[in-house]
Amino acid sequence: MEILSEIRNRIAFITLNRPAALNALSLDMIRQLRAMLGNHAADPKVNAVLIQGAGDRAFCAGGDIRALYQSFKNSGSLYREFFTAEYPLDYLLNCYPKPYLAVMDGITMGGGMGIAQGSTLRIVGERTRIAMPEVAIGFFPDVGASYFLSRLPGALGTYLALTGVQIRGADALYCQLADVYLPPASVAALSDELAALRWSEDRAGDLRRFVYARAALGLQAPSLSVLRPGIDAHFSKLTVSAILASLEAETRAPYADWAEQTVKLIRSRSPTMLAVTLTQLQRGKNMSLAACLRMELAMAYQCFEHGDFLEGVRALIIDKDNIPRWQPNRIEDVTDAAVDDFFCGRWTSATHPLANLESL
Repeated sequence: MEILSEIRNRIAFITLNRPAALNALSLDMIRQLRAMLGNHAADPKVNAVLIQGAGDRAFCAGGDIRALYQSFKNSGSLYREFFTAEYPLDYLLNCYPKPYLAVMDGITMGGGMGIAQGSTLRIVGERTRIAMPEVAIGFFPDVGASYFLSRLPGALGTYLALTGVQIRGADALYCQLADVYLPPASVAALSDELAALRWSEDRAGDLRRFVYARAALGLQAPSLSVLRPGIDAHFSKLTVSAILASLEAETRAPYADWAEQTVKLIRSRSPTMLAVTLTQLQRGKNMSLAACLRMELAMAYQCFEHGDFLEGVRALIIDKDNIPRWQPNRIEDVTDAAVDDFFCGRWTSATHPLANLESL
């Protein structure tokens, strides 16, 4: 089974169970999760939910990109079904009526972030590797990233979105993408010790006190805190071209080498999706989560029609030649009209597939 669930001590322990695929989400998993969470929300015998990943490598590496690619190449409609099911799940978790914990001790990317970011407690550990790397395959940071990345301190959200860099546990705390860092022994014992938790009327408080009592002490300074002045200076610019120009002009000793490597990294990404992603975050900062998810659904559909996503998956996941042929190949050649296509209205408010998102 791809989703495991058991109830102990009034806690529903849900496990994403595809360790060989880094617990990547299939459409069936999304549907099962939504049904399970709905049942647990209505069950008076369940006080809280914990979501974790099977194996020792990943919480959840995202959606099953390979399956989406193969379906589209075979003229299938899986991508429409997938995203139309995934985004309501993300919304449900952000509005979940009971406290829930997400244990991000391992690779957590894309769809895994969608599951984790709405949780009452976002737990990271020694194995945590967090990223929103979608621009590397011609996509954009979705699952509500328009909302949660755009609200990070300073320009950190823009930096993470345009580079797709991985960050570890201490940096996740610094970026406000996590709440608490647990040492390995505490992560390993978490489920069994929660099964012995004594509940009071303050269930969310019970969980917070329990988890924070086990938090790691004396963590090293997050690496992003050192780079933060450079990140804020460069990634606060209003266009990708301006960000690149600012990075290329960086000469200060603490940031020059980082800036040079960051330019190379950004220029390897899909130019169109870099521009689209920056616009996405600029818009999302002033939108509700539901509005962001509706915007992202239209963007996801456009990605399959535009072509860079299919080319990125081919180059990095299918053929693995790591030489994507982006169209266009330079950020300077991306037109405003091409970016606008990702934000044009595909549906009226009433006919949008997520029109009733808040009441689902």
